[in-house]
Amino acid sequence: MTHVRSGNAVTTSVYGHDPRGAIEQLAALGARWVHLVDLDQAFGTGSNRELVRDILAHPPERLAIQVGGAVRGEDAVREFLEWGAARVVIGCASLAEYPELAPRLVHRHGPARLAGAVDATDGRVTPRGRPVATKLEMTALGVRLRDAGCVHVIYTDVRRDGALRGPDIAGAVALAALGLDVVASGGVASLADLQAIRAAGLDGALVGRALHEGRFTLTEALACVA
Repeated sequence: MTHVRSGNAVTTSVYGHDPRGAIEQLAALGARWVHLVDLDQAFGTGSNRELVRDILAHPPERLAIQVGGAVRGEDAVREFLEWGAARVVIGCASLAEYPELAPRLVHRHGPARLAGAVDATDGRVTPRGRPVATKLEMTALGVRLRDAGCVHVIYTDVRRDGALRGPDIAGAVALAALGLDVVASGGVASLADLQAIRAAGLDGALVGRALHEGRFTLTEALACVA
């Protein structure tokens, strides 16, 4: 995972602060997917539009880039895909507020190039930046996504995100039981966390802070889930 703020990669003591360079290093070490987030765009503090566009237009060979970070509407999804994103994660807030959004996007772009973000606390949907959880159960949102034709879901327990407390595997498994391919995000701190995610039969993990701070290497991570 690579986060960009003010033109720089965030929490990258290992891979440096040049986002292009960080992504190239990850690809050289064997990464086949990178999750790219424009934090300024996600939190409404600015935009790294041209940088993201350039990264998507010129990815390292054999690397697929998934774009996330509060992607709010159809125009944004279309734009990222046109720029070269292999997959776009539809923002949780938009999915929760507009039930018709996911069916339209799946119909237009197909399920392979889309993923739904399910952000939650204590089983209730909690879009990033919101002070409290909504009344919508995360499994209800999961059913909505499944019925819309979505296959891929990125699940985050927002209280664990960036906290290195371990992922909420039970929550991810509950979503996977609905028939979704679930990637666990938030809290991964060790290789043991990755092994537990694999043992649970989940589709994968998003790893950010632990990797970029050198708690383990990408080579070690890929080896333990091979």
